[in-house]
Amino acid sequence: MKAPTKYLTLLSLPLLVHSQLSPQTTYQPPDPSSGYGNSLSSETQWGNLLGNLLWFYEAQRSGKLPANNRVSWRNDSALEDGKEDGLDLTGGYYDAGVPLAHWNYAWDGTFSLPQTDYIKATYPLAYSLFSICWGANVHGQGYERAGQTAYLDGMLRWGLDWLMKAHPDANTLYVQVGDTAVDNDYWGGDQGIPSPRTLFKVTAQNPGADAAARAAAAFASCSILYNGFSLSPSTSSPAPLSNSTYASQLLTHATQLYSFSQQTPLQTYSDAIHGVDWAYPSSTYEDDQVLAAILLAVATEAASNSTTSSSSGTSPQSYLDSATSQYESAHLQASKQDSVMNWDSVTPALPVLLTQISNLGNSNLQPSGGTSHWQSESETYFDRVLDGSGRGQLTKNGLLWYDGDSDSASLNPAANAAHLLFMYAPMATSQSKTSKYQDFAQGQWDYTLGKNPMSVPYIVGSNPNSPSNPHDAKSSGGSNINAIDTDPETSVHTLYGAVVGGPNKDDKYWNIRSDWPETEVAIDYNAPFLSLAAYSVLSASNPPYYTSLAPGAYDAVKPSGTPCDAVFPCGGKGGKGGLSHGAIIAIAVVVSVAGLFIFALALWWFCVARKRRAGRRTENRY
Repeated sequence: MKAPTKYLTLLSLPLLVHSQLSPQTTYQPPDPSSGYGNSLSSETQWGNLLGNLLWFYEAQRSGKLPANNRVSWRNDSALEDGKEDGLDLTGGYYDAGVPLAHWNYAWDGTFSLPQTDYIKATYPLAYSLFSICWGANVHGQGYERAGQTAYLDGMLRWGLDWLMKAHPDANTLYVQVGDTAVDNDYWGGDQGIPSPRTLFKVTAQNPGADAAARAAAAFASCSILYNGFSLSPSTSSPAPLSNSTYASQLLTHATQLYSFSQQTPLQTYSDAIHGVDWAYPSSTYEDDQVLAAILLAVATEAASNSTTSSSSGTSPQSYLDSATSQYESAHLQASKQDSVMNWDSVTPALPVLLTQISNLGNSNLQPSGGTSHWQSESETYFDRVLDGSGRGQLTKNGLLWYDGDSDSASLNPAANAAHLLFMYAPMATSQSKTSKYQDFAQGQWDYTLGKNPMSVPYIVGSNPNSPSNPHDAKSSGGSNINAIDTDPETSVHTLYGAVVGGPNKDDKYWNIRSDWPETEVAIDYNAPFLSLAAYSVLSASNPPYYTSLAPGAYDAVKPSGTPCDAVFPCGGKGGKGGLSHGAIIAIAVVVSVAGLFIFALALWWFCVARKRRAGRRTENRY
């Protein structure tokens, strides 16, 4: 039965494309200069920001580009992905991400830089799709008011259609296309991507619970959206993307993948497969399984109300009971953990979703404990974020910072926290808490939009002070991996809407292309920003903060020298001084090797001396 499932999926994709929405007018990002001043209305500015954030995903497209492609400098690329396994795995999004831990210190004292711009990674893609569909459910009318609904539809389908290809049968999921070890050695345009491209997958014989559950969560979250089922009917309505046929297909994949995620041995996909831990090594699978079960409960209920149903036979309440039981048994309670919200950890989202579901008043969706319990769980977590008693701490100028997570992409944890707070605030137990949560979220949002010591809105192309050198090979126009920063000095193309990694812990930003912790772009970085922008289209009374930043504001305060991070050793101009994490490791390695050498030399000398003494004793006998 595996082959028919595969071909049904692949053959049905072209049919689904015909029902995709078409924009009434073509949106192209305006010049960054339009992001300064008051010549445009507040709503237009927010709408442009939302449009730019979506445009970035088109710049990340892989495969055969459609006729309505808006990114003139992009080309068809990676057209043989999947050929190695006899599948069509073209399409989807280039990830353009590189985690903190994976840089290399060489013996000559230099650092080699992982790029991974052209891999396609299922785990962060699924996270992005889950997050964007959830946000579009709650703040969906923001897309409609900004005239971006059709572009949202196109963005989601480009990712979802590829994710369906990556799930060719019930117990197979491709988790990565492209080998990071090969990709790291390439810096250039989309026409020279090294091929053939290695394929990595989890199977029934070697499962990955986290990857399967995360993909299930993405499909379920988007199935809810495409069924038009609202998670917050009292405050907003979903983006008008209703398509019950598409929703049903997404739900089929979700239910199969959730079942797949329960197969033993229960392990993370990065433990199951050698070679993927260079890109996105997952730390656990329980949070993904709980997330998938929660969203499947709602998606199954939504399907039961639609004209096209794809029920797995499992009731919505059964999914919910499984989710809440595992939430307790895996110790995911807010009182027992203090997780960041990002591609690796979705635990903070769980009580927020369960509060939303409890508030629906749907007799088929009743999380155990009721609304008050999940409000308490949510607020225990959020209160620790706000009062600084948890892992997250504020930088001197107010950016939420998680040591070990923010070091490689400082804006991402802060933006995800803001996204969750705006989601939850209307459901808080008091008006006081609603206001506190919204104010904190707005502070994080404003920081990313330029209300920071650098006067930098950290979204490319939004204002004259936006980053001009994102760590992105495609838009840089360069091809010299040994001169990333100087060839060319300024990126040839503007990567509109790309969210960069962000400033360091001292709130400083250097705008150096090779400095990936600060200038890297990635599809999961943009995900929460879409929801924040859609929320602002609906709710903001003032334009984005960056409209007050005149050209040259960043240049006036730009730090000299280089930062102190995984790319640049500390102690140079602009750095904090001391040794970087990389230098410390390198020194430790050198000291260890030297110690072993000295020990071996001493052991050799001891053996030689002992042999000589034994020889003298023998001579004395005669």
